[in-house]
Amino acid sequence: MDCDPNIHQSPPRQGEEVLDQGKMGLVVILVGAPGSGKSTFCNDVMVAARRPWVRVCQDTIGNGKQGTKLQCQMSATAALKDGKSVFIDRCNIDQEQRVDFVKLSETGADVHAVVLDLPAKLCISRSVKRSGHEGKLQGGRAAVVVNRMLQKKELPKLCEGFSRITFCQNESDVKDAVKTYSALGPSDTLPAGVFGEKSKESKVQLGIMKFLKKVEKPDKDDSGKDIIPDEHVTHDIIPRPASVGNTCTMELENKNEDDVSMNDNSSSQRSFIGDNHGVPTLAFPSISTADFQFDIEKASDIIVDSVSDFLKRFNNVRLVLVDLSVKSKILSLVREKSTKKHIDSSKFFTFVGDITQLYTRGKLKCNVIANAANWRLRPGGGGVNAAIFKAAGKSLENATKECAETLSPGNSVVVPLPSNSPLHLREGVTHVIHVLGPNMNPQRPNCLNNDYIEGCKVLCNAYSSLFANFASIFKDQIRNESKRNSSGISDSHNLFEGTTSTYSHDSDQKIKQEGHYNSEKNKKYKGFPYSHASKDKVSIPHEDHGYVQSEAPSDVLASNKISSNSMSRAIVDCKIGNNKRSAEVRKRTWGAWAQALHDIALNPEKHKDVVMEMSDAFVVLNDMYPKAKKHILVVSRLQGFDCLADVQQEHLSLLKKMHSAGAKWADRFLREDSSLIFRLGYHSVPSMRQLHLHVISQDFDSTHLKNKKHWNSFNTSFFRDSTDVLEEIEKHGVVTVNDDEKLLTKELRCHKCCSAHPNIPRLKSHITNCKAPLPTHLHDGKLVYAPSNCASGTSSNLS
Repeated sequence: MDCDPNIHQSPPRQGEEVLDQGKMGLVVILVGAPGSGKSTFCNDVMVAARRPWVRVCQDTIGNGKQGTKLQCQMSATAALKDGKSVFIDRCNIDQEQRVDFVKLSETGADVHAVVLDLPAKLCISRSVKRSGHEGKLQGGRAAVVVNRMLQKKELPKLCEGFSRITFCQNESDVKDAVKTYSALGPSDTLPAGVFGEKSKESKVQLGIMKFLKKVEKPDKDDSGKDIIPDEHVTHDIIPRPASVGNTCTMELENKNEDDVSMNDNSSSQRSFIGDNHGVPTLAFPSISTADFQFDIEKASDIIVDSVSDFLKRFNNVRLVLVDLSVKSKILSLVREKSTKKHIDSSKFFTFVGDITQLYTRGKLKCNVIANAANWRLRPGGGGVNAAIFKAAGKSLENATKECAETLSPGNSVVVPLPSNSPLHLREGVTHVIHVLGPNMNPQRPNCLNNDYIEGCKVLCNAYSSLFANFASIFKDQIRNESKRNSSGISDSHNLFEGTTSTYSHDSDQKIKQEGHYNSEKNKKYKGFPYSHASKDKVSIPHEDHGYVQSEAPSDVLASNKISSNSMSRAIVDCKIGNNKRSAEVRKRTWGAWAQALHDIALNPEKHKDVVMEMSDAFVVLNDMYPKAKKHILVVSRLQGFDCLADVQQEHLSLLKKMHSAGAKWADRFLREDSSLIFRLGYHSVPSMRQLHLHVISQDFDSTHLKNKKHWNSFNTSFFRDSTDVLEEIEKHGVVTVNDDEKLLTKELRCHKCCSAHPNIPRLKSHITNCKAPLPTHLHDGKLVYAPSNCASGTSSNLS
């Protein structure tokens, strides 16, 4: 295994002692499918260990029985407080499963990942043969579970917060890793970095049960050429059309069955599937009723009511509720209730089958599908989310990042599907709408703890947002088709009046280039809505911050009571000079964890214990996890002012006030310690909501500075100096946002002499002794320091 097992045991040099003493322990997060050998790894290390270890296993944490993730976190925290190191023995197969354990680094512990990426056949063989397993996962059932987990595997990365990741590709690698961790003494450390990772050219390991699958041959495009799908796309079991009762179905084809064609005895009931390819169609799953455990009875009521309200406003559209199981309770409840409500079955019906194969296997053409997403808008988690990301390939993941970074419950976001996506090529899907509903599962984020009053409200908002975004898609498609056709679409407006309209399946090819979200930046001062000349846009009061612009028709918004946070913000490319790319405004929704600064800024009187200074324009407070000796934040109090992408010419005076406040606090700190040097600036893409100015000393002496992302966010062009921001606003009215994620993963270099270092401890040790001055490009008014500290640069007037 390509790994450096050397353990640092030498006495710490000056500057290193604080780093070692600050560590309370070590957390090793095991990553691997059942049968990969996680428990064996832990036991082998603990038998020969030179430091005290605690194994935290969810299968046994509940008094020998299966427990919860929260119990695991509490047990790990308690062990670290006792000075012990911890193994997290869970599958931890994707980032969402790991994120809470990575946060244990906040206790001062070092967090490692050991990835047991062993061959799939070995994992299934072990799982099937074993007996007496702690989690009762053995026999034939284990094979299915392992296969499902490998389908949604998401390998860990340093940017998640790990200081070291070790990949084990075979049993020899595992033995080496066991020796490495067994040899660690109580005060020993390991080098940071990634070890043993496969080369990028290596093939991705397919699911372990591919021998049970009948892999279909490559489809052909219109020119007759084979379609080459995106990487990471694997083939599913092939279904074929069938019919059960009044529900359209796709029956799974078993390899051992005779290939006998199904007789469709209810063709009259299914005739509308193939005869209405020109009708805009949305296929969607039941939101929140699977992993989020929302009550099915209540969910079915909300689905039927939301569909009924929507179809009263739109005539020539179709909505399709999809589920994999013929015995689906949610489908039967919705069918029964929609019949009682007399909803037209040609406009709304249920469908049994795979939402990613509706056309190729069920002859149901849906140009838009909805995804029951997670808040991170990333693959993983199983179910519909995993299936859609897998079927659409890497292109959907990239397109999603262009539209949004996170999603909060009750909201949705439209993602135009790239034309090279297999889901676009095979199924004709042009858009995916990610939607997030309420969660009642205590083991998932943002659990409402069975508060169904709030839960029903959030689920209503989720469906309202989903249907409104669907409406905006086909409205834009018709508008673009009209632009390309000199004769226009004579009946396009009738789509919103309940009459017939023409629709072209290919009419949305240029939507992304032409700007699908054509809303404009909203005025947010004094809480007044921004009025726009276009009759197609309406201003909706936002619950938290100002107003947003929506492209959905006003009658839909009124009927569905859509809150503004359900609607997508604009994607706007601002230009400076000769096509120079500047601030790209993206839709950005914020998780609960990212709301802290927003809450403090809007309600500072409730946070007097942390607010150091307060005015009508801003508040000043210490960074909760400072990355240097002195690190404070000047936070704007303007509602809806979340990040640099929101900045316009009208905000110049506010930013000048924030800059002046930051400079004054820097001067105050300099009177206490004249050796400090300060820099003022903004992150291009902040992790916390509400625009805030960093005032940070350049010593970077802090136990909270732990990884590349922390360092590079302050020492690359990702960090925009306040003086440069003010200058750009004065000249151009917008700010250049350097949001390239590669900036945060650049190699570690000293911010003074630019020397390269392999890890954060080495870099910190170097900085302590580095006598080089700060770079000359920072001397032009970008630094604040005491007049006596002239060796580091030239004094500047920052007030």
